[in-house]
Amino acid sequence: MGTRLKVLNTFKALHRTRTAVFKDDAKALAAARLKINEEFRNNKNETSEENIMKMIKMGSNVEAVLREGVMQMEHVGDKKLLLRPRASLLLENVPYCDQPRKTS
Repeated sequence: MGTRLKVLNTFKALHRTRTAVFKDDAKALAAARLKINEEFRNNKNETSEENIMKMIKMGSNVEAVLREGVMQMEHVGDKKLLLRPRASLLLENVPYCDQPRKTS
């Protein structure tokens, strides 16, 4: 696979993950979009194959951290937060489960 295609795939994966992780949070969606676009724009003139591969790896790692480690919370009172975890997050963090997983 060409380097350009890998870069575009990483860019798309980050944006797909951003929309899933920050669903229904317009402020976080916009901030993440700006940051992703800014980072790619800042490095668009990079020509070193080695540096490009390092950045692709970093982008993939960031996407994995967002997908596997970020949960949404919402303030519902003075000292209360409402946790809105995604279904994939709940299943992946359970070390042992008596019930088999539902496949979709």
